[in-house]
Amino acid sequence: MTRISILGAVACAACLSSGLPAGASSTDWFETEGGRVRLVTTGLPDAQGRLTGVLDIALLPGWKTYWRDPGDAGVPPTLDITRSADLSAVEILYPAPGRHDEGDFTWAGYDRPVALPVTFQAAQVGSPVQIDADAFLGICETICIPVKAEFVLDPASDPDNEDDRAVVEAALSALPAPASADFGARVVSHADGRLVVEAHVPGDPEAADIFIAGNDDYTFATPRRSIEDGKLLFSVEMDGPAAVPPETALHYTLVAASGAVNGVLAPK
Repeated sequence: MTRISILGAVACAACLSSGLPAGASSTDWFETEGGRVRLVTTGLPDAQGRLTGVLDIALLPGWKTYWRDPGDAGVPPTLDITRSADLSAVEILYPAPGRHDEGDFTWAGYDRPVALPVTFQAAQVGSPVQIDADAFLGICETICIPVKAEFVLDPASDPDNEDDRAVVEAALSALPAPASADFGARVVSHADGRLVVEAHVPGDPEAADIFIAGNDDYTFATPRRSIEDGKLLFSVEMDGPAAVPPETALHYTLVAASGAVNGVLAPK
C-alpha cells in the first residue's frame, strides 16, 4: 500500500495570497484555477470562547478536493493559525466524503462544492478574536493545484450578518450524526497489518462504506466489505511502524443508503 503525493509533482500554481476582509464576518473569495475559497464565520465566540466558521470551497465542474484522509493520493485541507495570537486551537470538521476510483488510485473526498465547518478556540474567553490563518488544500482535475491562501479577518466587524450565519448553519447541518450502537462501527481485531471493523447500518449493508482517517505514522488502504455470519465487516490493510493502529482513537465516517455517522475507533 503506497500513498502517492500528486502535490509534489506540480509547481505551486496558486501560491500565498491574501483573502482580505469583505466588510462582514467573512473574507473575500480567493480565486484559483478550478474554483475559489473563502473563510466565513458566525461573528462572535460563544461563552466557551469557541468561534464557528466554514472553509467554503466552491469547485468548478470536473474539479475535486479531499477529505481529512484522502487515501492513496491527495492533499487534506489544513488551517494554520500560528500568527493568530487570539486563538489557541482550530479544528476542521467534514461532511461525508465519497469514494472515487481514478484507475491507478482511489481517493476519498468531494467532486462538488463543499463547506467544511471550522471551530476556532479563543486563547482567552471573553476577549476579541482576530483571525490570521493560512489555508492549504489541493484542488484537482487531472493534476493537483496546491492552494495556499492567507485569510485575515475581524469576525466582530459584522457579527450579525445573516448571510454568513446561514452559510455556517447549513454546513453544520450537513455533518454526519454521531455514531450509535445501531449505526456505528467497532474494532474486531488488528494483526499482521490488517484492521477488521464490524459495522451496524440501517438498510442494505451492500450500500455501506467506511472511511478511516490515519495520522502521520499510519495510513489505511481502501476497506474491503464482506458479510460473514450475518455481520457486516470491513477489512483494512495498514501501513505503519508496527502495522497496528496507534494508541489514540481513529476518526471514521460510516456511510449507508440512509445517511452517515461520525465516530472513533478505539484500538482493541
